Formats: sequence, C-alpha cells, structure tokens
Amino acid sequence: MPPPDRPATRVEVLGVRHHGPGSARSVAAALAELQPDVVVIEGPPELDGLLDLAGHPDLVPPVAALAYAVDAPRRAAFYPLAEFSPEWVALRWALAHGVEVRFADLPAVHALAEPPDTAPDPAPDPAPDTAPDPAPAPAPEVAAASDPIGRLAEAAGYDDAERWWEDAVEHRASSTLERFAAIREAMAAVRESDGWADRDEENQRREAAMRRVLRACVKEGRERVAVVCGAYHAPALHPDAFPPAAHDNRLLARLPKTKVAVTWAPWTADRLAFASGYGAGVTSPGWYQHLFVTWQRAAMAGEPIPADPGDLVVAGWLTRVARALREEGLAAAPATVVEAARLAEALATVRGRPSVGLSELNDATEAVLCEGSSLPLQLVHRRLIVGEQLGRVPEETPMVPLARDLERQQRALRLKPSASATTVVLDLRKESQRERSLLLHRLRLLGIPWGEEGDAGRTTGTFKEAWTLQWDPEFAVALVEAGLHGTTVVGAAGALVAERARTATDLAALGALVEQCFVAELPEALDAVTEALSRQTAQQHDVLGLLEAIEPLARTRRYGDVRQADTSAVAAVLDTVIVRAAVDLRPGCASLDDDAADRMRRAIDGAQRGISLVGEEPAVWREALVAVAADDAVHGAVSGRVNRILLDLGVLDAEEIARRLSRRLSVGAAALAGAAWLDGFLDGDVILLLHDHDLLRLVDDWVSTVDDTTFEDLLPLLRRTFSRFPPPERRQLGTRLRRRDGVGPAQRSSAGAELDLERALPAVRRVAALLGVAAPSPGETP
Repeated sequence: MPPPDRPATRVEVLGVRHHGPGSARSVAAALAELQPDVVVIEGPPELDGLLDLAGHPDLVPPVAALAYAVDAPRRAAFYPLAEFSPEWVALRWALAHGVEVRFADLPAVHALAEPPDTAPDPAPDPAPDTAPDPAPAPAPEVAAASDPIGRLAEAAGYDDAERWWEDAVEHRASSTLERFAAIREAMAAVRESDGWADRDEENQRREAAMRRVLRACVKEGRERVAVVCGAYHAPALHPDAFPPAAHDNRLLARLPKTKVAVTWAPWTADRLAFASGYGAGVTSPGWYQHLFVTWQRAAMAGEPIPADPGDLVVAGWLTRVARALREEGLAAAPATVVEAARLAEALATVRGRPSVGLSELNDATEAVLCEGSSLPLQLVHRRLIVGEQLGRVPEETPMVPLARDLERQQRALRLKPSASATTVVLDLRKESQRERSLLLHRLRLLGIPWGEEGDAGRTTGTFKEAWTLQWDPEFAVALVEAGLHGTTVVGAAGALVAERARTATDLAALGALVEQCFVAELPEALDAVTEALSRQTAQQHDVLGLLEAIEPLARTRRYGDVRQADTSAVAAVLDTVIVRAAVDLRPGCASLDDDAADRMRRAIDGAQRGISLVGEEPAVWREALVAVAADDAVHGAVSGRVNRILLDLGVLDAEEIARRLSRRLSVGAAALAGAAWLDGFLDGDVILLLHDHDLLRLVDDWVSTVDDTTFEDLLPLLRRTFSRFPPPERRQLGTRLRRRDGVGPAQRSSAGAELDLERALPAVRRVAALLGVAAPSPGETP
C-alpha cells in the first residue's frame, strides 16, 4: 500500500520556459495525449476568480492577471500571458475541452502582505512570474540559482541560454510526455548541484503551496492531473518527491495576510522583454509571436509540420522585414528576400544549428536587405523583434470606478490606448481637443503619465499643445491607487491636489501645483492651493523658494485668457511673492558656494522669465537686481548672470558692462572667480562677443595673461561655458579671434592676389541677373 503522501493518481508535471513558443506547442501536444481531468497552472489560487472571463473572445493577449492589496494597491503583482505562453495555451485548451483549471502557488493574500519588521527580505524567485521594478543584481549564488536554463546551456557548451533553448526545445517538431520527464530530470540535477531551492525559504513556501493544491486534486479522486509550471519547480512537484504533508503545513503556517483583489489588465509586447526589467521575460517577444502564430496556422490548416519547423517561418519573417523597410522609405526588392532566405539557411548549416533562428535571420537581413548596414534593421527592431501588440480585456472585467470612468472618457474623446508612441497636436480653441488636454493633464496629476507634453511647433500663441501618447500596462496599478481619492478622473485629481496642498511645505512645489491645477481646470483644488500658497508666502523666509515659485505663478496668470479661468487670486499672490523675493534677494545671494550659486542663478533666471510674461518689471525687482549686480562680494556666477539680465533690459549700457567685465577679469582678481562671472554673463548666447569687439578683446586678453598653473584649473570652466554655444557661433568666434591676431587679413590679401577677374566675370553676371541688378559690361572690373 503506497504511503498517504505518495498518490496513485497520475500526475504529469510539464516544466516549461515562461513565454516559450516551443514549450507552448509542446504543452498543447502533451495535454492532447494525456487528456487530464484537471489542469493545474502556476499562479496564486486567487486567479481562479478570473476563469469566468478567461474564455471571453474580447480577452486578447498579451494580458496580465493583476493581484493587488486592497488597502495598499502599490503592493501588486502582475502575471503576464502572451499568445505563445505555455500557461495561456494550457488555460485555453482546458476551457475549450471543458476541463477544470486551478492555479497553484503561494496565495496572494500572503505574498502581498506587509512583512513583519523583523522578517528578512525574501530572496529572488528562481523563476519570477511578476514584473517587479528593476533591482540591483543579486548575489552570485542567488543569480546562479535564478538561471537554471543558463546552467543547462553552459553544460551543453552554449554561452547563450536563449540559443540553447531554441535549439533544444523551441525548434523541436514534436513533443511527448517523455521529453518533459527529461526536462524534469535535468532540472533535478541543477537543483541538486546548487542547493539553492532547499535553502531559500520563500521558494520552499511556494512549492509547498503548489503541492497542497495537488494533494487536494488527488484527494478528490482525479485520475490524470497535468501541472504546467516553471521548469525549475518541476522536480519538487512530482509525486515521487513529495515530502510529508505536515512538512508543507509547517511552512505555510502563521503567514501574514492581507485583503487582495484580482482583475485582468491589458499588457504590451515590450513589457514581456528582459529589457523592461521583467525577470521571466524573453529577448524577442515579436519573433516568438510570429513563430508561434505561424505554427498554429499551419496546424489549423492541417498542414504537416516538417522536422525543421523553422522552414515555416523564414519566408514570412523576411517578408515582414522587407515590408517594414519599404514603409521606412528603404529599398527591399522581392528578389533580395529570396537571397536573404538562402543566406539564413546557409548560416544555420555552417553554425551547426538544427534550424534557422533569429540571429541567422538578422545577419542575413543586414547583409542582403540592408546592404551591410545595421542602422536600417534598428529602425524596425521595436516594431518586429520586440513587437507593439497591446492586449484587450472585456468590458465585463472587474475594474475600480476610476478605471471605468477613464475607459468611458477614452471612448468619448477617441483616445485609444496604444503600446506604440503616437503624437497628437491639440488646438485648445476646439472643445473636443480641449477636453483631451484636460484628461491628459489630470492623469499626470494622478501619477499616470499616459501623455508627455512636447514641442507644439513654431507658434507664438498658447492655444496649441503637442502630446506623445504611450500606454504602460502598469498604469493599471496607478489607477487602483488613485481610485482611493475618487471615483472619477476629475474628482480624484481634485482631491489629490487638495491633499498635497494641505501637507506641502515647499513654496516652489505649491507654485507648480497652481499651474497644474490651472491647466487641468480644477477650480476647487486651485482655491485650496492658492490659499495654502498665501499662507506659505507669509511664512516663507527662503528666497530660493520664493524665486522658484514666480515662474509657474506667472505662467498661470499670463495664460489665463486662453483657458477662460479666473486668475485674480493667483495675481495677488504673485505680486506678494515678487515683492518678498526682491526684498530678500541681496541677503540671499551672500556667501554662496558653487552648488548654491548655480541653483540661485537658475532661480533668478526663472523668476525673470516669469516676471517678463506678466508685463514690465516692478521697480522693486529692478532695484534688487541692480544691488546684486553692483556687489563684488556676490558669487561670480550669480553676479555675471544678473549683469547680463540688466544689460538685456537696458538698465546697464555696454560701456558700463565693459568696465565691470574689465574689473572682474583684471590681473588682481581671482581667475576662477572671473571665469564664474563670465560663465553667468555669457549664459544663453555668444552674440555679445561676436558684435562687441571691446568685450571680446577683454576676454581674449584675460585668457592670454593667465599663468600656466591657473590656466589648467581654468580650462574646464571655459570649456563648459563655450560648449553651450552652437558650433556655427563658436566657429565665428574663432574666426574673429584669428583676425584680431592679424591672420585673417593676411589670408584675404593673399587670396585676393590670386583672383582671376576675367574668369569670374560670367559668374558675376549670372548672380547680378538673379538679383535683378545691372551686370558689369565687358571690359569692366566686377
């Protein structure tokens, strides 16, 4: 009689590589052969609540099952599924054949619970199924255990785990249960060699939770159970390796709990890639999608799959690449596609590969279709190799009210989420486009940057906005979190802004918040922020905070007309802030180090831009600038910048500026202080030096007289100053300096002696005709 923990039920463990198309095809064949009573899939058991929608026609991968803590939505986990994921194939196969599906893993109520303060941080999962934020590299021991496929690839003589898996699994034409048994045995050897699975407590809990589900299936009298899980877990889930049930119960006892909710969320192809930070990702989701869909279409058409399945996809892939290149305006003739296919097959043969893989296709594409250049292939890398698919979920999918409101507005405003970046230009004078702008601004306030504002083109008006839209699947978590503030986008944004205003202590942050409320048209929240800003202004003693608040307030005041908003309260606060900043400006500029001076210079620049927007500078502000500019004790970077502002305003003339520059760059002054003054003065453009010969002479003489030791310290500062100018302006400056040294005129004189005026006469006549002036007659000197 077998032990009670050694079930007689047939349990077949199908160890897969997450998001492997070959594994997915093998799983489908194994399920058809086994005909199980129940299919168990790796994943928290809370996902059982999503099975009602799993067979819905509007659930289109890539999608992700999302589990999140109700009280703290930021603690969430995604379980992505693509069309070529073995778990998705197993799920859809079971639903199509009326077979029960269960998920098995550590329950999300435990996995997402706040860990005790004394508990150590769990080690990374050897085959993580969520998409965590990128983290620092794990310790070498954990990294080795986290990549069992890499261990097998290394043992087989491969330096690339992706390539080994393609050769050993993805490109196999058929699959049997024996092949999965061989994978399980190989993984058992890996686990035994590294010993990580037995030392990691979190991994032991996960596998104990999986075995608990399998024991329940056996207890119910199931005859055939199919388990689809990551290959690393396969040895621990086979009945022969089951420890006593009491062992697993001890591991799962007294774990912290939290209330969780689950839902489906759209996913994108690029979020399935390693580059996104997804631990179980693949390098080329678009290629795998093409590979799996091609095989699937051949199977549905009843076509026999050859021993080399790569033959089915080579022509189709290269045809797609050629089409994409032509859409980019590059030549890709049909004949070159044939040549590229032949080259790819030859490369696979030379390299000893069982079939053509993506590396051979890329090399052939670069050599034939791209004529040896890798740049054209990079143009279509994201579109084809990574992919731009965005999944879709049914309307019946459970959502928080905020997400439902956003979905309604997206349909009403015809703003369809897309995984690829798209640019829209909005005219705020049109009601529908103004509503689009409001939605995007409100979402940014909620921490959902669906749109990034860009350059609206050459226009002097304020009625145009340009946005780059790109949907990120992780916005689903941000929507859940923002839903704690309200059930609609406008309500949640207003409540969140009011909360930030109550707790804000930074005047600059409040000033930026005023501008955000204004462009998002949140009048009630704007009143709350303005009130908080008034209180903070009366109590503010930091001149930097006052200066940094001026520009956003001024933009709000200046552009109130186009959005038809009442900005009278903002205007009153702005006047107060300007006066307070002017009074405290000179004391605030005293005793600044280099970093503080740089921030002060940027703050003064921003304040000046803001004041210029609302009209003529107040007298108190000009007086403050004059006081700072005349004080030689002020840091050079600040003093130089203020002197430049006064010159541009016409308060100081060129003669006075030349006198001050001469004093700052004199032999008795510190060279580094002079360089800082010059950097602040020239910030923006170099037109002054190009058109004022006296200033250029002063700077040139100063640089020429600096001793060698000081010049070594001075050179990086000068390079930073002049590197900000465009190359044509730097070139003109160099030309002026050469002429000042007497090189230019001599060159012109030498060149003039070699001119052949007779030969130049036809060209002069032609230019004269184009300009409509009289041309010189024959015999005249042009």
